[in-house]
Amino acid sequence: MSYLLPHLRSGWAVDQAILNEENRVVVIRFGHDWDPICMEMDEILCNIAEDIRNYAVIYLVDISEVQDFNTMYELYDPCSTMFFFRNKHIMVDLGTGNNNKITWAFNNTQELIDIIEVVYRGARKGRGLVISPKDYSTKYKY
Repeated sequence: MSYLLPHLRSGWAVDQAILNEENRVVVIRFGHDWDPICMEMDEILCNIAEDIRNYAVIYLVDISEVQDFNTMYELYDPCSTMFFFRNKHIMVDLGTGNNNKITWAFNNTQELIDIIEVVYRGARKGRGLVISPKDYSTKYKY
């Protein structure tokens, strides 16, 4: 499904996508198109792209093609999804300890829509850290 979403092929293109978007959240999935986790996430992102077009825009970045951000954002996971608003990185407290990015694929489109909506509402108010509507910590999984 990654072929249906726009790819950013250079560090400059990523910077311009983040800088030029004034009124919407920029959702960037860093990873590889061939990775199974990224394929799952791309399918979810593709399914919600039309629903969130008024307040968010989605881009994909191949971390082996564009290596400019690998160290800066610690992109060592196979798939990382990050949020930006008005040239500012928006962190999300998911209960996992890593507030900078989402490193797994969702199995529910509504959960990701809810997170992007919370990011948008919080970022519009000037918050750099927003609280996820659902706690994804491991303490509830056993």
